[in-house]
Amino acid sequence: MQLPLIKNPIQLGDFRKLARTLTLVENDLAGSEDLLKELGTSDTPVIGITGPPGAGKSTLVNAMINYLSSQGKSIAVLAIDPTSPFNLGSLLGDRVRMSEQFNKPNVFIRSLATRGSLGGLSGKTIEMTDVLKSSGFDYILVETVGVGQSEVEIAGLADISVVVLVPESGDEIQSMKSGLMEIADIFVVNKSDREGAEAFANNLKKLVHQRTEIIPVINTIADKSRGVDELMQVIQDQPFKNNSRRTFLLAEKAWKLIQHEKMKNISRIKLHEEISIASVDPSFNLYRFVDRILGSIKNS
Repeated sequence: MQLPLIKNPIQLGDFRKLARTLTLVENDLAGSEDLLKELGTSDTPVIGITGPPGAGKSTLVNAMINYLSSQGKSIAVLAIDPTSPFNLGSLLGDRVRMSEQFNKPNVFIRSLATRGSLGGLSGKTIEMTDVLKSSGFDYILVETVGVGQSEVEIAGLADISVVVLVPESGDEIQSMKSGLMEIADIFVVNKSDREGAEAFANNLKKLVHQRTEIIPVINTIADKSRGVDELMQVIQDQPFKNNSRRTFLLAEKAWKLIQHEKMKNISRIKLHEEISIASVDPSFNLYRFVDRILGSIKNS
């Protein structure tokens, strides 16, 4: 059954319909394609929060919601959970850290499994984010699974990418230069009450000063809401309407959507079943197997 897209769920106060609309899109149910084609443009800023596991991203997002709520802003959160490579189910339940937000009338939170996407973003993340952008929120926060350098995909979705690190990340800085270092608009050194936090932040500032555009480095203690005011002020001072950035975002989103469309008929579970049967043959060759799969995609 096709569900009508809510034009402004903040005014209507009907998050149930919005949730059903997102489910429609997430699962490619009847009517979802037409719904997406009717979406209008929106200037709602999308803030991506990414970084390695254990950096305190969910706790930071919770503190950011509190800050924006105190300003009377409406916020949608799309929280991307990793998916088990064995049963394709979500591995984490980090949303418990945002439990205090669930009853707020101006806050909408939705979890989404990566479903095997290597870059920390589900193939449906872009579509669901665009639905939220068309729904009248003031801010959209996308928290991605911490899987290291493949998090660069967030740069193709978010207007501002916030990379969250902890003092213990010091030994990893050099390896991050070609990944997270390249996509960050803002660095956050969270858990800054830990030993070595100041030294780590200073080293990070030296690295970012080597770039043409200086990137802010903010120290926070998210579970105590320290430094969050400064972070949010920096975020709100960022220029969201940048034509070159907008073109880049649209091109990256188009690439991801085309990629997803090409792969949507490939079931990972079915692929596991087929390869478990085929690999028993002593003459099995992975590349011939892949070539056969690609051939079936072209002919479909």
